[in-house]
Amino acid sequence: MRDLAALPKAHLHVHLESTVRPDTLADLVDDHGVEVPRARGPFEGFAQFAAHNGAVRDCLRRAEDFHRIAYEFCAEEAAQGTRYAEVTFTAAAHGERLGDPDMPLEAVLSGLAAGQAAHGIVCRVIVDHPRKRPVERLETSLRLAVTHPQVVAIGVAGAEDHPLTPFTTVFRAARDAGVGLVHHAGECCGAASVAEAVTVGLADRIGHGFRALEDPEVVALLRDRAIPLEVCPSSNVALGLVGSLSSHPLPHLLDAGLTVTLNTDIPSSTGTTLTDEYRLLREELGFGDDALARIATAAADASYAPAAVKTALRQDIATWRAGS
Repeated sequence: MRDLAALPKAHLHVHLESTVRPDTLADLVDDHGVEVPRARGPFEGFAQFAAHNGAVRDCLRRAEDFHRIAYEFCAEEAAQGTRYAEVTFTAAAHGERLGDPDMPLEAVLSGLAAGQAAHGIVCRVIVDHPRKRPVERLETSLRLAVTHPQVVAIGVAGAEDHPLTPFTTVFRAARDAGVGLVHHAGECCGAASVAEAVTVGLADRIGHGFRALEDPEVVALLRDRAIPLEVCPSSNVALGLVGSLSSHPLPHLLDAGLTVTLNTDIPSSTGTTLTDEYRLLREELGFGDDALARIATAAADASYAPAAVKTALRQDIATWRAGS
């Protein structure tokens, strides 16, 4: 079996605020006097995770805090064989909380630039927006995306039962501006949320999306439009959304002809790296190296990476696949 750490990877679904190293979090807690509850799953439902995540976010207050976690994200990703990453960041919410709409994202981009130079990785940003928050905040996210070329997409997250219709004008504006659209759906709610993300949200990709399997028509919609899914097995188990890794529906998604990419989502809470996720597919679900290479290639193809980066990734994955 080939070394999974050496498999060249693209990482498409990971939240920056959920990648903070334990020692970094301890430093931030000391600096800001914030109490952070339970760090690792399994959580007693999504609410417990949200409380933990909110406390971590509250630890991020200065430009140097955001710069540090972004730089360290690059180091951690490069160490596990990630060549290209799209990290999700709730920029407008941080800006609103801190009274400076631009500082959090600019500090993150500065940290990513330093991390990329030091660790030989390419990173881009997806700016997300909680569905229950005002439309105006998503408009701010779009402004940030248009202003900063390193931001490749915007999207909505959280409360999947909250309708997307209020945001349609922003989605259309993003599409017109050449900004990608990546929405969370089919994680906590059913297949209808996935269909809505595609038809109303104009999604290029779906974050999670595994509940699409509940409706054959939604499966057909994803397949016909070739919309990739960002599947995050360890996160789904840690949040109590799937009973176990061995029972995860990822193989059924592939059997249905859907494009599946593999991701971590909340690695600081699950304790897994992207390499670990690939290893779990091998050990828990019986995936061989050819199948793992196909999933890695699907992530490269589904990414917003520059064409040259995609080409190099595909070639290097093929080389890994051909090795002994």
